[in-house]
Amino acid sequence: MSTVQISASDVNKLRQQTGAGMMDCKKALTETNGDFEAAVDYLRKKGAKVAASRQDRESNEGVVIARTSEDFKRGVVIELNCETDFVAKNAEFVAFGNEIANLAVNEKPATIEELLALDIDVENGRVKLADAIIEKTGKIGEKIGVSKYEVIEGEKVVAYIHGNFRLGVLVGLNKAAEGADAAGKDVAMQIAAMNPVAIDKDGVDATTIERELAIAKDQIRAEGKPEEMVEKIAAGKLNKFYKDSTLLNQEFVKDSSKSVSQFLDTVEKGLTVTAFKRVALGA
Repeated sequence: MSTVQISASDVNKLRQQTGAGMMDCKKALTETNGDFEAAVDYLRKKGAKVAASRQDRESNEGVVIARTSEDFKRGVVIELNCETDFVAKNAEFVAFGNEIANLAVNEKPATIEELLALDIDVENGRVKLADAIIEKTGKIGEKIGVSKYEVIEGEKVVAYIHGNFRLGVLVGLNKAAEGADAAGKDVAMQIAAMNPVAIDKDGVDATTIERELAIAKDQIRAEGKPEEMVEKIAAGKLNKFYKDSTLLNQEFVKDSSKSVSQFLDTVEKGLTVTAFKRVALGA
């Protein structure tokens, strides 16, 4: 048992330094005889224990943050999860998600693993992001983690966040044309609403094509069509799938008289999408 007198100002100082709860700070100082550095370590270890004890908990709430570099040549989107909607709407939690997105933009990690290994500023100095997440878990008392991390690069990258951080989209364009910001946002909103499977039909993977053809053929046969017509009708259904499910061929949601490709061409001749990422919370 500590014989050191722990004052309220000491507790408050540690609380300001670490962001931990008042009772946790008092216990940490008591257990470490008032040693502030040891108390910080104590709280971090407590956070690690909390994180370990919550590994079996579902963490399907959270925020999705999309962000671009200052030159708009690179964009990232991250999903930071927690357990409850209450925490997801907490300003401190949202700010932590923004800090992680900024870190990813500035340091350019290629994978989640590289992102988690980067140093990030916290109340008591700089630590690895993985450790900062453990500390945040200990402070908030919910399982927290980065579940998704996507990156694209291009001549012009536009980021869009939809629905109170519920969905994030990145769009890469082949030109930094006049009007590209507004056009990129319109296309990002299209992606958010219509969830295309690829940019164009050439980007649809073979497995998806085979599945769509198989479904189409089963439907056609169930309708009693002659076998010799099955292939031709299935090909038509596949073309309809491309029109409905690939971005450039979709009807533009803001003007159904145009496809997305035609819309982009009205902004600047030859303007097109080179890449996109869509991250929906919990999906």
